[in-house]
Amino acid sequence: MASVDASTPPVSRRARAGWIAVAIAVGIALVFAFLPSPYVIEQPGPVYDTLGTAEHDGEQVPLIEIPDEPTFPTGGELNLLTVSVVGKPGATPGWLQVLGAWFDRTRAAVPVEQIFPPGVSQEDREAQNTAAMVDSQQDAIAAALVELGYDFPREVTVAGVLDDSPAAGVIEDGDVIESVDGTEVHSIDELRTAIDEHGTATPAQLVLTRDGEQVEAEATPVERDGATVLGIGVRMVYEFPIDVEIQIDSVGGPSAGMMFALGIVDKLTPGELTGGEVFAGTGTIDSAGQVGPIGGVRQKLWGAEEQGADWFLSPAANCGEVVGHVPDGMHVFSVETLDQARDIVETVGEGGDVSEFATCEAPAS
Repeated sequence: MASVDASTPPVSRRARAGWIAVAIAVGIALVFAFLPSPYVIEQPGPVYDTLGTAEHDGEQVPLIEIPDEPTFPTGGELNLLTVSVVGKPGATPGWLQVLGAWFDRTRAAVPVEQIFPPGVSQEDREAQNTAAMVDSQQDAIAAALVELGYDFPREVTVAGVLDDSPAAGVIEDGDVIESVDGTEVHSIDELRTAIDEHGTATPAQLVLTRDGEQVEAEATPVERDGATVLGIGVRMVYEFPIDVEIQIDSVGGPSAGMMFALGIVDKLTPGELTGGEVFAGTGTIDSAGQVGPIGGVRQKLWGAEEQGADWFLSPAANCGEVVGHVPDGMHVFSVETLDQARDIVETVGEGGDVSEFATCEAPAS
């Protein structure tokens, strides 16, 4: 006669069904975790010291080189920051990776179309980023030389006219816009400001250079998509008095402009601008030295921390994203111009009082 172990009661149908349901749920969760999501992940990317070297055509070369001018020894670091993107259309991270990014303060999950707009191919996006980097380098050189007192042509040049715009038949491709309502313009931001201040009620008085001759013209701006415009595309054309070479591969976009400009200023200025301190920063720049906003500032803060930076220069327009996300011990300054950024770096380098400088702080409640 078979014996029965009374200490192990038979499993009931209800319990068995419960375990089966749990197993199915776990299986579904695992499958779902690895399914592609509609997000990509931003995380800190490589950091480059504008006073140091970078890889160019497979070799380590000075990131900034000024071959025909006297340059001065530098110290410390002026680091430009980048953001790496994990994923792309058709190959986005799984939900498990996205969940991990949501709980990781150094990373961010963002909708894929925010980084990769629909209808723009990967090749087009890379070409746009490369062109933006080249333009930002030229603008940074111009801003640095203006800051240092060099005088040279900075031409706001027309690169296209919309057929149905106020400029049609008045402004031509290749025209150089010298002034608006008597105010000289030497950067794209200065042109935008002049047009915006003029408004849409009356014709703006324009002075142009066309084929080497000065031309006076009138055009009445219109409002489109919340902006006051003439309906033209413009680009900057410079004739630099000295040769400045910026050599860096695999970095795109315009956000390194301010740090490029600071590096150029340091190399052309006697003494160590940084006083041996480690700085990091980000921001676009125009030839007038105006610092503009960028993307991924939170990830760049953590990239700066990994590099050992104690001081961070943030565009004023990004301060709202910075508040509450500053690594412990890091000082984050709010900057609007290259002159402000230079003043901050010099004051820190000299061990001076930095309390007078604007910082990214939470508004008073």
